[in-house]
Amino acid sequence: MAEENRIQAEAVSYTYEEAETPALSQVSLAVKPGEFVAVLGHNGSGKSTLAKLLNALYVPTEGRVLVCGMDTRDDDRLWDIRRAAGMIFQNPDNQIVATLVREDVAFGLENLGVPHDEMVERIDRALEAVHMTAYAATAPHMLSGGQKQRVAIAGILAMTPLCLIADEATAMLDPSGRREVLDTVHRLNREEGISVVWITHFMEEAATADRVVVVSDGQTVLSGTPREVFTEVEKMREIHLDVPHMADLAKRLRDAGMPLREGILSVDEMTEEVCRLLCPSN
Repeated sequence: MAEENRIQAEAVSYTYEEAETPALSQVSLAVKPGEFVAVLGHNGSGKSTLAKLLNALYVPTEGRVLVCGMDTRDDDRLWDIRRAAGMIFQNPDNQIVATLVREDVAFGLENLGVPHDEMVERIDRALEAVHMTAYAATAPHMLSGGQKQRVAIAGILAMTPLCLIADEATAMLDPSGRREVLDTVHRLNREEGISVVWITHFMEEAATADRVVVVSDGQTVLSGTPREVFTEVEKMREIHLDVPHMADLAKRLRDAGMPLREGILSVDEMTEEVCRLLCPSN
């Protein structure tokens, strides 16, 4: 029997106090063990509201959210839910609470009363997983944005989560920082089997996911593999979203009469396809 979904949102709606319309309306989402799901949407689309619902920071106005089978409405399971589904926020400074990296990673474990020897082992393992062991005795304010975000991820990893929910986790980072954080999360997804919900407005980041879900005006409007979603160039533009540069270029070339295959997302794929057309095999 297949393992249950790590995260399951069932016809979820959420309305903020005094708001006339819901921020989310009848949104359903299932995340499988080891799956990497990207959620795209313009500002105000509801994607950050969805992130907070998946971590029980909010509870739905309608519908329900299950995290590893636990209902987020169950106050008695709140700590278990947040341990199972760790949250990475946009600004890493908001997650760092200690004066040394090692102490920061220890913070959540201390609150849980984890025994000292086990705590040391978990901290070491978490720092190693994000390649930050050499900075264990460093003050967080001395780190780059990407390094701070990796420390925040280490603090979550020490709690041994089954899921990571990243709410615009690279939005405040430079390209180098974005790359190192995304690479770290992908490696954890691949090597540790951690399920990931990656909320972003960077199309190239979404293109690396197993599946892409597009939210607009509080509703799901597209869902599928990156190739399936980013082929819908006109639909994406209708909701004021872009597509990866190579997907856009491929559509322009097809519209001009060049018989490129569908689903091109990267420079390497474009190069390979153009070479195939210009130098067909005999």
